[in-house]
Amino acid sequence: MRTLSSRRRRVLAGLALGALAPVVRAAALFDVGRFGARGDGATLATAAIQRTIDAAAQEGGGVVVFAPGAYLTGAIFVKSGVTLRVDRGVTLLGSRDIAHYPVLPTRIAGIELAWPAALVNIVDGQGAAIVGEGTIDGDGKVFWDSYWTLRRAYEPRGLRWASDYDAGRPRLLQVFRSSDVRIGGGLLLRRSGFWTLHICYSSDVVVDGVTIRNNEDGHGPSTDGIDIDSSRRILVANADIAVNDDALVMKAGRDSDGLRVARPTEDVVVRDCIVRAGAAGFTFGSETSGGFRNIEAYNIRVEGKVPVGILFKSAHTRGGWGENLRLHDFTLVDVPVVLRATMNWNPAYSYARIPAEVKEPPAHWKVLATPVPRAQGMARFRHVRIWNVKASGAATAFEVDGYAEQPMRDFSFDALDIEARRGGHIEDAAGWQFARTRLRLGEPVAVKDAASVTGLPSGSYRVGAPRPRQDPSTKSYAEQDKT
Repeated sequence: MRTLSSRRRRVLAGLALGALAPVVRAAALFDVGRFGARGDGATLATAAIQRTIDAAAQEGGGVVVFAPGAYLTGAIFVKSGVTLRVDRGVTLLGSRDIAHYPVLPTRIAGIELAWPAALVNIVDGQGAAIVGEGTIDGDGKVFWDSYWTLRRAYEPRGLRWASDYDAGRPRLLQVFRSSDVRIGGGLLLRRSGFWTLHICYSSDVVVDGVTIRNNEDGHGPSTDGIDIDSSRRILVANADIAVNDDALVMKAGRDSDGLRVARPTEDVVVRDCIVRAGAAGFTFGSETSGGFRNIEAYNIRVEGKVPVGILFKSAHTRGGWGENLRLHDFTLVDVPVVLRATMNWNPAYSYARIPAEVKEPPAHWKVLATPVPRAQGMARFRHVRIWNVKASGAATAFEVDGYAEQPMRDFSFDALDIEARRGGHIEDAAGWQFARTRLRLGEPVAVKDAASVTGLPSGSYRVGAPRPRQDPSTKSYAEQDKT
């Protein structure tokens, strides 16, 4: 099995050393108040903040600062060499007017398209930073409500899959086609209209010290925490996350468009994080098309409002792969499912079918509906190591469903300590090996093939015929979203 080389480990470790503070201390200060920004929470400050950022950039870099207060703003763009410092007592408050977020090329949920900018953006930048102990607040409920209004109209037409793409909600922070970026230092990120922190087509990014709270003022749909998307050399550390979708998630493109782009997410370290609410603690997918390589996550705590601890999810049209993935030192407390792998995730969202009555569909609908041959659409996961996982109060230990003709291969598990009411099932696996594993189960794990799974403790599993599988497309939209 390939692992991170010593050089790659040094590079990733080096990203964290002094990543935030030296940038903040070194450069000249540019006060937004001198450029006309008012922190009264009511006066739109977008233009004044942007003038300040631009002035710092024109001087070769600098630190943009704010007097205490709440600054109402639309999308702003942090330029190369500029640090946006949001100190304690400062709030950047997102405008509720979608017109204040210009539509620009980006990637959203796995496909390239034009989309509203995020509240705070680093696009085509180098050496930029967003740091401080203040708050970036998307005030996103208006965008959550607009999504549900659209979805209620779309569902009867069979357009659940189009809802996320047509709603046009702003993310909170976007890092796009950028490098040498620093984010954190105690930031509070809250009430994002869509994904919270999206790192896409970027490299050498450090996120260290963020708190994400999206379940305030309601529960926003698709309010992911930190999405690392077709990017490389990324470090995420000391994140405290409560969201209403994936918390810490690796992504790499969707279906035909993701296969066209074919950019992996690779050389990523995620460590010392806590997930208090979300769809899963640590996730690969469902956008798997570009693949994952050399991902390590450790010292992750996941708590009981999160339904799944470790999640692999893809769909029959995604394709892609994952290899040399290492997850260790996870603590799961009252998390219902310890490990889930599903290769047919959320069919109503995953499979785009344009209704016959739609004669001139939008261009992105055509992209989403482009067929992918079955052989190309099967995601392939192999060489995965999972060790030192302690789970208490679980309902189910394993829920593993893949492809019979393309099983998930060569997973090794060591030092698992799992307490669960049910063992669950492991199907479509090959070369799964367990060592030093302790399972305290009310019901044993159902294993389809004894030769495919070895090392489970005696009495903790049973081998038998494949269990009947429920077609997930027969579930309600709400039930599909939950899984």
